[in-house]
Amino acid sequence: MAPDRLVVIADPIDPSAADALRAGPCRVVDASQAPADLVRHLGEAWGLIVRSRTKVTAEMIARAPKLKLVARAGVGVDNIDLAAAGSRGIAVVNAPAAAATSVAELTVALYLLLVRGLWGSIVSTRAGRWERGAHGHELAGRTVGFVGYGRIAREVARRIVPFGARPIAYDPFVARTGDSTELVALDALLASSDIVSLHAALTAENHHLIDAGAFARLRPGAYLVNVARGALVDEAALLAALRSGRLAGAALDVFETEPPTSRELLEDPRVVPTPHVGALTEEGQRRAGAEIVGEVLKALRGEPLATSVAPAGGSR
Repeated sequence: MAPDRLVVIADPIDPSAADALRAGPCRVVDASQAPADLVRHLGEAWGLIVRSRTKVTAEMIARAPKLKLVARAGVGVDNIDLAAAGSRGIAVVNAPAAAATSVAELTVALYLLLVRGLWGSIVSTRAGRWERGAHGHELAGRTVGFVGYGRIAREVARRIVPFGARPIAYDPFVARTGDSTELVALDALLASSDIVSLHAALTAENHHLIDAGAFARLRPGAYLVNVARGALVDEAALLAALRSGRLAGAALDVFETEPPTSRELLEDPRVVPTPHVGALTEEGQRRAGAEIVGEVLKALRGEPLATSVAPAGGSR
């Protein structure tokens, strides 16, 4: 153990987790409210705790000669240059299970908003209109296609089966699901899904996986839900698919640029936008903080790490 090791908290984590870290065998600097503090302490940092805001680039890593651990208090690690970290022998850990319940619950809520047409009803009722009559559809009997079938997608599937929905999935990293979800090819998923639900990690290979070609292969009148990473979707192609009627609606918790800059997409009445809040429940953040600080403390004690991240990405 080496209490002189410095761990820098670059992005906010749950206060109880920060307190647990301060009680460990290290010095702690909380730079989450002042990016200048992060820059000032990089040269001495042994460990770095981030969420999604801080980008751990090759340049940042080069400015941190003592860095041995990057800990991501969340799932996706596309904000970390894994190649640069690997070349320096820097361990990267995350908290893959912490937010699964939170994101899964949001995902199901978005399905219901889209399928029942509730977003439009909320907006029109708030505007003083009283528009009733046949409205939307049931989730029962719908096919939900998961692109990526990791922890979060599995939690979503477990929740929608009691609704009477049919889950199918495309994931080149999964050989068998172990549940009622059927694995299919991507083209088959696009052609047969009433809801296409994105849960894949972002990699160089699947950037704009859902592009104009993918939208052309969609079942007409389908919905798109993205709670993974914005760059999985070509937003210009998404807007075109909405305007053509090929896509009935979309719910987006993530965008290519955050905050998003496309007013056309945000103002389209068929789009339900949320500000990347899938993991941001109190419970999810508490678990993420506890899990990631647990990994940092293991590393400080020289114990094996449970959530080391390999350079290649799979499903969320």
